[in-house]
Amino acid sequence: MMNIALVGPGRIAEHSLVPGLSKVPDARLWSVMSRNLERARSFAGRHGAAGEEVAHDRLDALLADPELDAVIIATPDKLHAEQTLAAAEAGKHVLVEKPMATDAESGRAMIEACRDAGVVLAVAYHMRWHAGHRLLHARVGEGAVGTIRQMRVQWSFQAPDNANWRAVSEVGRWWSLAGVGTHCLDQIRWFMAPAGGATTALRSSIARAVWGGPHDEQATITLSFESGAQATLCSSALFKAPTRMEVYGSEGFATCEGTLGAHGEGRIELNGEPLEYEPADPYAGEIADFVAAINERRAPEVDGEEGLRNVEMLLEADP
Repeated sequence: MMNIALVGPGRIAEHSLVPGLSKVPDARLWSVMSRNLERARSFAGRHGAAGEEVAHDRLDALLADPELDAVIIATPDKLHAEQTLAAAEAGKHVLVEKPMATDAESGRAMIEACRDAGVVLAVAYHMRWHAGHRLLHARVGEGAVGTIRQMRVQWSFQAPDNANWRAVSEVGRWWSLAGVGTHCLDQIRWFMAPAGGATTALRSSIARAVWGGPHDEQATITLSFESGAQATLCSSALFKAPTRMEVYGSEGFATCEGTLGAHGEGRIELNGEPLEYEPADPYAGEIADFVAAINERRAPEVDGEEGLRNVEMLLEADP
């Protein structure tokens, strides 16, 4: 049984990460850390944390537990690097929320620290574990659309104001790009990089006009690949709309409507026909892969190197 601590009991941990963890049979929530000890206690109690000391307000105290195996880091983005370095030094495996860091140097330091400590570093891109996306990815890899020529991904949400921590610079670096755009980039690389090769060009248009803050409110990014294929993504905090992902190839196409999000549902069509799949919790999938990587002494599906490449592309798009 893998004992896993949660660092940062926020909304994503409450509604997605810890419920996903509860579905992984060989892992359990062990303890919780928050800046507010009472919040940590309340969260640990609601979710049945199993450790002897379930609540902490200091990271060093949580990491000192000899029965703790791993941590899930779900704190604001600028805290990820320091907390990952501390976990690695304590010999704990790390699953860190996306984006893994807010600068490339920190990302490289995280990778090196975990490598030197012999612990697994995984980055939480849960959309790879959407059952429909995984099935479509396999079919595309088998040639169901021929050679990929184009991919488009749109994911937006409508923020009521710019009070979100991602909209300011103290603990965040990007807003729409860190909230959802980074997932769009990951889907594009997952589908396109195996056959398309390296990215040869990245062009971006960033908007900040509505709230006038320091971070992106809306972003459009276009990528070119060695194969000649291209991809476009749109992320936004300014409007509410259905999510959509499209893959176009030399011999066919696929569309995903409403599949991007915390759920595991939505409609997928492949060459005009419904692609049937059994919905599953994508957070349970990513945590199960993390636990399996530890037990099998292998790299996780999304390792630190892939997480760092995503950060480098975000920096290129909006430096």
